[in-house]
Amino acid sequence: MSQKLKVGILGGTGMVGQRFISLLENHPWFEVVVVAASPRSAGKTYEEAVGDRWKMKTPMPEAVKKLVVMNVNEVETVAAKVDFVFSAVDMSKEEIKAIEEAYAKTETPVVSNNSAHRWTPDVPMVIPEINPEHFDVIKFQKERLGTKKGFVAVKPNCSIQSYAPCLAAWKEFEPATVVVSTYQAISGAGKTFLEWPEMVENVIPFIGGEEEKSEEEPLRVFGKIEDGVIVKANEPAITAQCIRIPVLDGHTASVYISFKKKPTKEQLIQKLVEYKGLPQEYQLPSAPKQFIQYMEEENRPQVKADINYEDGMGISIGRIREDNVFDYKFVGLSHNTVRGAAGGAVLCAELLKAEGYIQAK
Repeated sequence: MSQKLKVGILGGTGMVGQRFISLLENHPWFEVVVVAASPRSAGKTYEEAVGDRWKMKTPMPEAVKKLVVMNVNEVETVAAKVDFVFSAVDMSKEEIKAIEEAYAKTETPVVSNNSAHRWTPDVPMVIPEINPEHFDVIKFQKERLGTKKGFVAVKPNCSIQSYAPCLAAWKEFEPATVVVSTYQAISGAGKTFLEWPEMVENVIPFIGGEEEKSEEEPLRVFGKIEDGVIVKANEPAITAQCIRIPVLDGHTASVYISFKKKPTKEQLIQKLVEYKGLPQEYQLPSAPKQFIQYMEEENRPQVKADINYEDGMGISIGRIREDNVFDYKFVGLSHNTVRGAAGGAVLCAELLKAEGYIQAK
């Protein structure tokens, strides 16, 4: 590609916005040219606006330090400078819906990390390896919005990334019942231990809204387009508990599963390691070469050892074994702010670019 697409990041000063900044440093297809945030940050350089709140382990990229932060509410002004935007704004759900559609109506595609549009019937919610065909619903969304190029696409919640890919890989065995407990890192709440000292040596058995997302969002990912909208699947039946644990990054899932067509353990492992999708076929810049790895060691996957598998874009699975109540049980691990948040959105944008949905203005 001779010229990179010009990217804006809405909500660029928060933790997910910072992760977008980090992941897009030296990206072969995309260049961050605009950072937009709240009016209180607007007019400052990005370095000044973030101040001592930089939460990434890598330094702030030099290319963005002196960018003057724009007011995210000045939609036309921001949109005029970019080809598309990533959205990580911190607003109410209704405000997010409104501002993301406002950007789309300027003919600016919006790839969102937010949950506001995940259940909008004509907005695709995509894990690129699993349901890229849901991008087909964009044409119906454009008709509703009255746009030619502008649309909103979203990625699902971070909590489902460590087990939903398994359900997709095992589709032919017809997963029927899934019981999952997720053990979720504090960065999923946009926090570090310095900001949330009460999480040190603590476990909190509640994360607002997370269990509903964990139970319902996989069904939308597995759904089908009917009459211009996405209709969620009826199966498998999923019940979830979501627990906050004292880990900075990495969501672990403990899963019990029963199938309509019970496979062997060897078949389950084979399907995981062979599973791939369009990102691997297209060799997209952020795509893991191996989407899902299976770990034979009894004590893996572990957050410290395995969270950065495939630069945080791969899924690690281990401990598949038969269960005396369900058919099988296993443990999954995913990087919640890379694959589960900004990285998953970047991969969505790469696929949208490869499929012709995102182009230079």
